[in-house]
Amino acid sequence: MWTIQDAKNRFSAVVDAALAGTPQEVTRRGKPAVVVLSAEEYQRLLKGAVTARESFAEHLLAFPAGEVSRAPATLRDVRF
Repeated sequence: MWTIQDAKNRFSAVVDAALAGTPQEVTRRGKPAVVVLSAEEYQRLLKGAVTARESFAEHLLAFPAGEVSRAPATLRDVRF
């Protein structure tokens, strides 16, 4: 794990380690901020996320609730 200052000072080492297959974590003010990883690893993760994602319609159809009861509505008289 790198602090942001160390990562800036030794960016080549951060990139080399990421290219070697080890994602590099960078912290800012002691909290995790970013992860540097190789472009190949990023593309692999992106492809896996896209293929695993269902469509929005599939997401709605998978909603676990059955019939939803609706409150009775009273119509009101509208004149134009």
